[in-house]
Amino acid sequence: MTILCIIPARGGSKGVPGKNIKLLNGKPLLAYTSEIALRSKLLTKVIVSTDDVNISNHAKNLKLEVPFLRPVELAQDNSPTIDTLIHALRWYSNQNIFFDAVCVLQVTSPFRTVKFLDNAIEKFINSGCDALVSVQKVPHEYNPHWTFEVNSEGNLTIATGDTKIIPRRQELPLAYHRDGSIYITKSNVILEQNSLYGNSIAYIESDPEFYVNIDTPEDWEKAELLAKNFSN
Repeated sequence: MTILCIIPARGGSKGVPGKNIKLLNGKPLLAYTSEIALRSKLLTKVIVSTDDVNISNHAKNLKLEVPFLRPVELAQDNSPTIDTLIHALRWYSNQNIFFDAVCVLQVTSPFRTVKFLDNAIEKFINSGCDALVSVQKVPHEYNPHWTFEVNSEGNLTIATGDTKIIPRRQELPLAYHRDGSIYITKSNVILEQNSLYGNSIAYIESDPEFYVNIDTPEDWEKAELLAKNFSN
């Protein structure tokens, strides 16, 4: 299977300005993701999609390909990730280069290992699913069977639509949330369904010890602490 790895890294970061190339424990944040992507034996090509010339230059110094600069309209705060992937796939198709799937590695989740990445790719391939996402377990107190929505009458209803609360924690089914570390999707699902997920989703559970999704200064501080003990 041919897999295009896209590392999105736009220039306009407001929560942590310049975070994609800001030094985390002595090296650019982008480097954490580039290192494991380039070491994977299962990715066909690894590129950075950015609108920013400075980020592009840093990426090239890290031995990453930057085949194009992303259009400004695809690099806004509200620009969907799916549009970035469609743009890249179409750019390559115009060169008569095609990929079976796309792997998205977000710079803001720096603490992955090569083994974890390759395990995710292998699981995706073997699953036959439209997509795979990395996940973390939802703590039982936030399990959807124990959370509520407000109905039209202003009263609480169980978020799952159940009519009775599951009484014991041990009876709750496992629930997961996306952690943003890895997304892998078949190219035809991206292009034809405009979707990162399609109709069937496999999953791989990340190591919670090194989980962070950097969006705020507090997240950055947590990442600084984790970086001191992390080895990819």
